[in-house]
Amino acid sequence: MEYKYKTQGVCSTEMIFDIDDNYVVQDLKVIGGCNGNLKGISSLVKGMKVDDIISKLSGIKCGFRQTSCPDQIAKALKEFCKIEK
Repeated sequence: MEYKYKTQGVCSTEMIFDIDDNYVVQDLKVIGGCNGNLKGISSLVKGMKVDDIISKLSGIKCGFRQTSCPDQIAKALKEFCKIEK
């Protein structure tokens, strides 16, 4: 299933997830932000369960900001779980 999330408080603007029926991320595309870092993070989360990603990425901050792109990934997946579960 494709799930789109509009980010807040970070340089990226949108995240597009492909999540299977077992809540495993099959793909993640991030629009905007730090291209190399986000390609790396996207590659790392492929094949991971949603709950594992949330526990690893929640609460990460970017500089003085209260959030980060990894934290936004976790927030997006939390929202996805509220909708799907």
